[in-house]
Amino acid sequence: MTPPVTTTTLWRPPAPVPRAPVPSLLRLMWRREKDLLSLLPDLAYREMITPLGYTRRGILLLNDPVWVGRILADHDTFPKNDLFVEALEDLVGNSMFVTSGDTWRRQRRMVDPAFSHMRINRAFDFMAAAVDDYEAHLTRQAAAEETFSLDAAMSHLTADVITRTIFSVPLSGDTSQDVFDDFMRFERQVGSIDIKRLLWDKPWSPTTQPEPVRQACARIRMHLGAMLDTRLQHPEYDDIAGAILEARDAETGQPFDREGLIDQLGVFFLAGHETTASSLTWAFFILAQRPDMAERIRAEVAQVVGDGPMLLEHTKRLPFVRNFFREVLRLYPPITFLPRVAGTDTEISGRRVKRGTMLMIAPWSMHRHVKLWEQPDRFDPDRFLPERESKQVPGSYLPFGAGPRICVGAAFATIETALIIARLVRRFDFEALDPGSVRPYARLTTRPAEEIRVRVRARANTP
Repeated sequence: MTPPVTTTTLWRPPAPVPRAPVPSLLRLMWRREKDLLSLLPDLAYREMITPLGYTRRGILLLNDPVWVGRILADHDTFPKNDLFVEALEDLVGNSMFVTSGDTWRRQRRMVDPAFSHMRINRAFDFMAAAVDDYEAHLTRQAAAEETFSLDAAMSHLTADVITRTIFSVPLSGDTSQDVFDDFMRFERQVGSIDIKRLLWDKPWSPTTQPEPVRQACARIRMHLGAMLDTRLQHPEYDDIAGAILEARDAETGQPFDREGLIDQLGVFFLAGHETTASSLTWAFFILAQRPDMAERIRAEVAQVVGDGPMLLEHTKRLPFVRNFFREVLRLYPPITFLPRVAGTDTEISGRRVKRGTMLMIAPWSMHRHVKLWEQPDRFDPDRFLPERESKQVPGSYLPFGAGPRICVGAAFATIETALIIARLVRRFDFEALDPGSVRPYARLTTRPAEEIRVRVRARANTP
């Protein structure tokens, strides 16, 4: 077993070693995987704009922060990529996560009041209650010396947090496991990362997702529908679901129908659960490998919080915890790729771009680009200290996207992750059982290729 790193020297966490384009493609075909991280050539980490192979539709990988900002700001000319939309529509229907133009603007106006319901003071109570329950569960696992899937654990915890925030009730254990299993089936087989389609299909070629993917999406939507039906019996609750139920179209005065409600709630659930679970999985894996950083977190928590309960105000006064997680998001961005498509013939940085060209904006490669970051593949939370952050290239860091479609849950996620990391690190040590086998894999989110097995040890004399 690879021992944890115990020094403060900069460390390279798991990531593919970039190769030239042809070897990258051969490696991908040899493994017979859908992992686009292995397909990215070394040029992806050195050039600002580069073609990604020779494909029927054309693919441009963009790392230039200026052009990335322009493209993400103009979702009429550069809508979400058709492969991405097709991959998600079985899960989130015709929701604002996949729509563009006037449809997106209309939906966004309808759900804006729900965003205001993500009031941090109210949401924090839900977060803290979920962490209370999970700490008790983790204490039992530590006492029994159980091993468990870190991926599944973080998925269950974040699903519970977002379910309480949306519906005002905890997520049952059986439902949590079902949702995790179905998300795994969905991400492993969804066709947005089908290499054959990327290489040879025309733009906007219609397709149907594999049947296991469709079935997994149907089951997730069934669970959301059941939670919605239960929530309808409690009009007194003040939560996101209530705000979505009250939403009305400004022109017609019509509310969302039942399927439309599930579409929009599915967006909140996906964005508030799956992406955060992915990031926390990497955070606790890194902490298992870097006990020195876990000690820095404990020292900061002890200084700010003391022995008492962690309050909302405390999470805002934990700079190292925040910088640690910002560095996790840099090296393992929740959404690996933000694919767009040229909706018309256009020009990008002097290069003619045909309608239908896939524009691959990749936080993964931007965050590891040699022209944008110092020692980009090394884990260094202190790069976000004020005196060093001021030297970073503007627009080079986008874990939550950018432009009008930037993730509206960024503040929610920042508080949630600070709370979870601070509380669990204060009480437990994490040990990864086979860290040498861990490698990232680009699915919908940046996930480990295989689940990370861990065990925990409860620390003595902790609050």
